[in-house]
Amino acid sequence: MSIAKEAPKTHQQLAEKCPECASKNLVHDYDTGETICGACGLVLYEQMLDKGPEWRAFTQEEKASRSRVGMPTSYSVHDKGLSTAISQVDRDAFGRKLPLSTRLQMWRLRKWQIRSRVHSSSDRNLAQAMAELDRLSGKVSISPPIKEKAAVIYRKALDKALVRGRSINSIVAAALYAACRKSGTPRTLREIAEASLVDKKDVARCYRLLLQELDFHMPTADPLTYVSKIAEENGVSGKTQGAAIAILREARRKRVAAGKDPMGMAAAALYIACLQHNEKITQKDIAEAAGVTEVTVRNRYKALKKQLNLEIPDQKACF
Repeated sequence: MSIAKEAPKTHQQLAEKCPECASKNLVHDYDTGETICGACGLVLYEQMLDKGPEWRAFTQEEKASRSRVGMPTSYSVHDKGLSTAISQVDRDAFGRKLPLSTRLQMWRLRKWQIRSRVHSSSDRNLAQAMAELDRLSGKVSISPPIKEKAAVIYRKALDKALVRGRSINSIVAAALYAACRKSGTPRTLREIAEASLVDKKDVARCYRLLLQELDFHMPTADPLTYVSKIAEENGVSGKTQGAAIAILREARRKRVAAGKDPMGMAAAALYIACLQHNEKITQKDIAEAAGVTEVTVRNRYKALKKQLNLEIPDQKACF
């Protein structure tokens, strides 16, 4: 029967109190490498190891410039940002141009460095997918945290072999849409499909596959998140946006919005708020900004007006 040996304890773990005065006020001086009792001044330990950096810095700017750390771990990079990269600058530290033999050697090292970073089929798949995710996120203005969530969803799909036999761009677009839905970011499936240059049906099919295989539970889309998006494209004031949000909250309380398209409900509520605050805007402008038809806006407008008993000034509706 083997007995496991305990790890050697550090000075901080050994020194719990002073052996002279039994005081627990111990001071660890990392400059001199000593542990001193703060009550009686007894030196308990010396030659203590300093685990800090070997350089000194006296200002915050100097500390930041001397810090030698890499980029944080990122799931949106195919190797999570943990590998090194050899740049294409053919000059030394003094700015002098490298000789031809050294440049050829660095070119070969750079080539094998790239090959070593992407050496398996899954790595090549991730490299292509993360490049497409970076392009797509910039196209539809997605924040870095949402981009990281989409990368995690894609990695889970890759681990379960859901990408095999399917388009990488379609799975990336579906993962990004799932991340937007999960975080409440107002991005529609049509917007992401148009930015990814993939058919909307293919993205929707891959999205349903991700929900089924990865066991995701998406929250119900809230029309409130789409009000500001529609209003910004039409230059609607903040006061009118607040009135539209109040209308949607009342509709939610009376369960008028149940089973309705959230984008259509947000467009109709914003159109009603514009009429109440005398802001000239047409149903066509609202419908184009929301990505729905004018008929949808008109039907939701009539339903909200009737079921919420809204008072709207008499004016000619812009059908």
